[in-house]
Amino acid sequence: MAQSEVPKAGANGSARSRCIALVGPYLSGKTTLLESILARTGAILRQGSVSDRTSVGDASPEARDHGMSVSLNVADTDFLGDNFTFIDCPGSIEFQHEGAVALTACDAAVVVCEADARRVPSLQIILKQLEDRRIPHFLFLNKIDESGLPLRELIPLLQPASARPLVLRQIPIRENGAVTGFVDLASERAFVYRTNAPSEIVELPSSISEREKEARFHMLEQLADYDDVLMEQLLSDLPTPRDKIFDDLTQEFRDGLICPVLIGSARENHGVFRLLKALRHEAPTVETTARRLKLENAKSAAYVTKTLHTAHGGKLSLVRVLTGEFGDGTTVTGPDGRDERAAGVFALRGEEPIKRGPASAGETVALGRLEGIKTGDTISAEKGGAIQAKGPAALPPVFAIGLGLKDRKDEVKLTTALAKLLEDDPSLSIETNSDTHQLLLLGQGEMHLRVSLERLQRKYGVAVERQPRLVPYKETIREATQVRGRHKKQSGGHGQFGDVVLEIKPQPRGAGFAFSEKITGGVVPRQFIPSVETGVKDFLQHGPLGFPVVDVSVTLLDGSYHTVDSSDMAFRQAARIGMSDGLPKCSPVLLEPVMAVEIAVPSEATARVNAIIAQRRGQILGFDSREGWNGWDVVQAQMPASEMESLIVDLRSATSGVGTYTAQFDHLAELSGRLADQVLSAHRPAAE
Repeated sequence: MAQSEVPKAGANGSARSRCIALVGPYLSGKTTLLESILARTGAILRQGSVSDRTSVGDASPEARDHGMSVSLNVADTDFLGDNFTFIDCPGSIEFQHEGAVALTACDAAVVVCEADARRVPSLQIILKQLEDRRIPHFLFLNKIDESGLPLRELIPLLQPASARPLVLRQIPIRENGAVTGFVDLASERAFVYRTNAPSEIVELPSSISEREKEARFHMLEQLADYDDVLMEQLLSDLPTPRDKIFDDLTQEFRDGLICPVLIGSARENHGVFRLLKALRHEAPTVETTARRLKLENAKSAAYVTKTLHTAHGGKLSLVRVLTGEFGDGTTVTGPDGRDERAAGVFALRGEEPIKRGPASAGETVALGRLEGIKTGDTISAEKGGAIQAKGPAALPPVFAIGLGLKDRKDEVKLTTALAKLLEDDPSLSIETNSDTHQLLLLGQGEMHLRVSLERLQRKYGVAVERQPRLVPYKETIREATQVRGRHKKQSGGHGQFGDVVLEIKPQPRGAGFAFSEKITGGVVPRQFIPSVETGVKDFLQHGPLGFPVVDVSVTLLDGSYHTVDSSDMAFRQAARIGMSDGLPKCSPVLLEPVMAVEIAVPSEATARVNAIIAQRRGQILGFDSREGWNGWDVVQAQMPASEMESLIVDLRSATSGVGTYTAQFDHLAELSGRLADQVLSAHRPAAE
C-alpha cells in the first residue's frame, strides 16, 4: 500500500478494526516495532530507522533531536483483511501520561521489553497500569538476538514485574550462539527466520526437543490453573487438542488472567508476523472495549485520546470510535453539553493528517476543529451526549521552571500559546505563585519541560527565558515592641495628620496575622481604625528582610488626630511608618517553607534515596511498603522547598528512571546562619 493511501476497514466492519497500544520502557524498541509492522504489512514502501531519522514515528523535530519518543505515534495498516491502528506510546516516565490516556480506549496492548532483568521496575510501572485498568496485554521480548540469558532463567526474573503469570508461548532456536528461529509452543511448530520474508516452517530440531516439551508442559500447567478440564487432561496424561489450547490462550488473555510472552527482534523483522497473527486472532474487538468503558448501550460514542494543534489544519482531536459513526460535519456533544461541529475526518500516520471518509466503530481517526473538546472527553453524535469514560488520574507535577518573556510584546501571544500547549499535553500545568508572582510551568521532569519549551518556540513562535523556581520565603519576629508612628504634612489648604501607637508581638508559628485595638476616649476616631489596620498590612507585604511577614499580632493602643487634617490616608501612612520603625527592633528572622514529601521507589533503591534526603537537609519520618506494589517502598520525609528543585532528577538517577514523589506544604521553619545570609544577599539585588 502506498504511503499516502488510507487503509480501508475490514469486511466485517467494526469487529475487524482494532486499536493496539505499543508500550514499554524507554529504549525498548517500540517505535522500531511500529516501523517493522508497517513495513511487513505493506503500509510503507521502505522500512525506516529511528537512528537514521527516517521512521514514521518520532517524526517531530523534538523527538529526532533527543532520540526518543516525546509524544504518541499513530499509524493505520491492514493485516489479512483486518484494520489495525497502532499507537506507539512514549517509554520515558516523563512522557507516559499521553500513553496512559490513549490506553483507555485501546482493545489491547503490546508491552515491548528487552530481555534484561534490570528493566523490571520500569516494566512493572507499565504492567501494573494495564492490570489495574483491565487491559489485555502481550509481552513482546524484543532484541532476543542480543540476549545471552536463557528464557528459562529470564522469565522468573521478569515475573515480579507482573501480577499475572507470564506465559511463555515461544522459545528461541539458537545456532552457534545466534537466534535463528523459534518454536511455537501451542502449535508445536518450528520456524526459522528469513531476511525480509516470512519465517519458514522447519522440522523441530532434535537439539531443542526436550526443552520444547518442558516449556510446553509448563505453559499448559499455567493455563490449567484457570481450566478444570485442561487440568484433568494433564493429570490423566491425556493429549490436549490444539484447538483447546488456542481457545484457552485466547480466553485467558482476554479475561486478563495471563500475560502471554512472545519473542522477536523488531529491527530484524523477526517475530513480527507471529505477533500480528496473535493480535488478529486473540485481541478483543471494540465491542468488548465499549463494555469495559460502560458505553456499549450508547448509540454513538468516541473517546478523545489526544489533542493536536497543527500548523495548517488547526486543532485536531484524535478519537477512538466506540459505537456509531462520525463523519465530516457531524455535530458532537461533549461533557459540558455544548455542541461542536466536526470539520473533517483524518487518518494519522506520524504527524501527517490524511483526509478520509466517515469513521465507524473500532476505527481511530482525527476530527477537525472541535474547539471545546479536550483530551479525555467522551463525545457523542446524539443530543444529551454519552457517559464519560473513566480515564487515568492526572499526574501531580514533579518539576517546575519559571517563565520570563524575552520580548514583552509577546505577552498576549504567550497566553494563547500556553493554552494550546496544555491542550496538547494535559500533564503540563501553569500557575502564578501568589507570593513570588512568578509564572511557573510544571510537568513530569526536566526533559519534559525542555521539550515543551522547544515546542512553544517551534510551533507558536514564542521564545521564553527559563528561570529557576523562586522559593516563597517569609519572615517573622522573635520579640515584642511598642512604637509610635506619626504622619504630618502641611502643603497649602488641608494638611495630613495621623498619629498611632502600636504594640507589635510575635505569634505562635502558623497563627497568622491578628489586629486589635484598645482605644479609649476617641483619641483615634472609630472611622480611622480600619485604615490603621490596612497600613499595617501594607507594610507586612515586605518586611525588614524583604519578604512577607507572618505570625504577628499588632494592637492599636493610642494616638491622636486633627479635626481638619486627619484622614483615612493619613492614618494608613502613620501605621506604615510605625511598622517600618518597629519591626526591625523585633529581631526579624527568615522563614523557609518545608514540604511533606512522599517518595515511591523500588526497595533496592531505598537506602540511596535516604542518602539523597539527608543531603538535601531533609528529615526522614519513616517508610513502609508501597500498597499494591510488589518490591516497592514509600518513604515519608520533610524537606525544605529550596532543596527540591532537582529532587526528581536525583531520584530517577538513583532508581533507573522510575522513582517519583508527591509533595505538599507542611510548615514554615526558621532559617539562620550562612544559608539565611545567602538567601538575603541573593534577594537584595532582585528587589532593587
